[in-house]
Amino acid sequence: MKPSMAPGTPLGRPASRRKDRPAAMRTGRGGARGGDLSPGSRSLDGVYTDDIGSLSYKLFLSSALREHPPLFVMLHGASQTASDFAAGTRMAEVVEDCGGIALFPEQSRSAHPLGSWNWYDARHQLAEGGEPSLIVGLTRKIAADHGVDRRRIYVAGMSAGGAMAVILGQAFPAVYAAVGVHSGIPTGSAHDLMSALRTMNSGPSAARPGQPELSHLIPTIVFHGDNDRTVHPLNAVAVLAQAQRRNGVTAPTVDILSTGPTPMSGGREVTLTTHRRHQRPSHAELWIVHHSGHAWTGGSAKGSYTDESGPDASREMLRFFLTQSLTRGRRDDRA
Repeated sequence: MKPSMAPGTPLGRPASRRKDRPAAMRTGRGGARGGDLSPGSRSLDGVYTDDIGSLSYKLFLSSALREHPPLFVMLHGASQTASDFAAGTRMAEVVEDCGGIALFPEQSRSAHPLGSWNWYDARHQLAEGGEPSLIVGLTRKIAADHGVDRRRIYVAGMSAGGAMAVILGQAFPAVYAAVGVHSGIPTGSAHDLMSALRTMNSGPSAARPGQPELSHLIPTIVFHGDNDRTVHPLNAVAVLAQAQRRNGVTAPTVDILSTGPTPMSGGREVTLTTHRRHQRPSHAELWIVHHSGHAWTGGSAKGSYTDESGPDASREMLRFFLTQSLTRGRRDDRA
């Protein structure tokens, strides 16, 4: 099934392990072993190492790989693994639609006992050093090794992975063309474990000072279940608001369209808000999925923290991402 070109159709702390919570994985400066995924396609496991540390990873290459394919970096949540998150999101199947590559880094249990990205630690919220630097180093290596289109590198994640995806989009706007966030948290809303738990339970207070003042809007698509008991849905609103800020000021939006609750083909109702400027494709979307919990919507029961009912977050993110690309002024030629 091809991704639709219009959105949708007529939007911590552990809950239950299988259906209502997220998870982790690892990578290296070389060495990857392959395995069959589907006829003609490949999956590779590797380890990436640099001066910051090491990450294991799982890589999926489309059977109809483009000469210069798009790259989708997918970040799992706490207590997950890369393989688990890949199975739950079905992103390896979805990238077949565009001849792309899906990269799943895995957090080390030595870096966090639950395999969570350290999104709430100020040392890991900036471009210099820490996990963002390690992940972007891996991203650049995979892009160089596989001839990736530098204009079309995207990052998405769930829960802790969604929080880290927001950080990466803000810290490296010349690398990532757009960000996808499922059940995530805005940058700077926490600085230690206690403030992280408060943000997850109640939503963010004002973001702490020192967050990057970006000269460009970061195209962002956000999904969140309104029955999420692990990460409060107010975090989704804050993630989208943060994405609308440029030079410290909320950028004007020419066209804001909100529809819903609208029934989806998968069985869930959704309230969808889109932001557009000058008749261009939407640069921000917020999908509030009614009666869904802390789970990747439209996902597969083969992975943890998934809700098989629609909307299909993976395909909607792909559709949104492929309308976004880096301009020359934003592009990082090292990627």
